[in-house]
Amino acid sequence: MIQLDVSIMGQGYRLACREGEEKMLREAVAYLDEKMCSIRDGGKIKGNDRIAVMASLAIAAELLATKSPNGPLSEMSMSEIRQKMETMNRVLDQALMPQEDLF
Repeated sequence: MIQLDVSIMGQGYRLACREGEEKMLREAVAYLDEKMCSIRDGGKIKGNDRIAVMASLAIAAELLATKSPNGPLSEMSMSEIRQKMETMNRVLDQALMPQEDLF
């Protein structure tokens, strides 16, 4: 195993990977960083944890859409998927809002 120092949204991380998988891991980090920065820069979602959840959902939706033409998202356009994700974000905001007052 080797250690890689990477940055996601300006935050440094040290990740382990097998030798020979460095390029793939760096590409994954760059893709995640791009998604998270795009969500952050959109200004609608606050908090790194929420940004990470929304980026994860976006990436999972992309994976499911490309993985199986008959999958659960195959009938939906990316616009429809984004709409559903925005709805999920509103639900998350409402559910997490009482917790924000604790901090």
